[in-house]
Amino acid sequence: MDLRERPRQDAARHPWEIARFDFFLRVLADAQALSARRVLDVGSGDAWFARKLSAHLPPDAQVTCWDSGYAGLDAAPAGAMTLCADRPTSAFDLVTALDVLEHVKDDRAFLQQIVEENLSPGAHLLISVPAWPSLYTTHDAALLHHRRYRPSDGLGLVRGVGLHVLRSGGLFTGLLVPRALRRLAEFLTRPAPPAVAPPLQWTHGPRLARLVHSVLSLDGAASLWASSRGRSLPGLSWWALCRKS
Repeated sequence: MDLRERPRQDAARHPWEIARFDFFLRVLADAQALSARRVLDVGSGDAWFARKLSAHLPPDAQVTCWDSGYAGLDAAPAGAMTLCADRPTSAFDLVTALDVLEHVKDDRAFLQQIVEENLSPGAHLLISVPAWPSLYTTHDAALLHHRRYRPSDGLGLVRGVGLHVLRSGGLFTGLLVPRALRRLAEFLTRPAPPAVAPPLQWTHGPRLARLVHSVLSLDGAASLWASSRGRSLPGLSWWALCRKS
């Protein structure tokens, strides 16, 4: 989760966030990437994803959370993990960069440096980015996103820095229509971007949360099925699991 979207400490996690974690955990498990003992989570935010992931890694695995926002954070996230505001200099067996590159002006140079200096030979890198430039809304602006990506843009980016794509695809196909309707409404009304992004938290109760999570999980299962057959469903996000030669 982006630090700008941090919920209250006692707030329930959004079912979208939980379904997203479940999806990427399955991607990593299918690739046998969960045996990694040195893991770097780029743009770790409140470190919820990293904490959840650490429970599925070997007991001696070391997880490093890197986020520039930690420099001004009053209280660092709890847990047995290393937190750093500056890019670490060591190499890792697994790097995750989920919804990070859209925040970086020069995304190619940023990713190139990670691949060259932080990714061990043969190691995996998992990325995700918001998809489809035409769906850029005031929510993207509030989160300081520079862009959204076409799938071809994402593939060109990761291949351009020397990564081999093992599998890729879209995620959350079912959320495309709501986002398209929001984009249309904003086109008609021209609202100003909010000064701060609304917190990503769930306030509609556990029963509805389970229903939403189930629907999003089915959506994710369809995306996994398609990517396992070399196909890509359109989705609100685009992702790729890559390996360094």
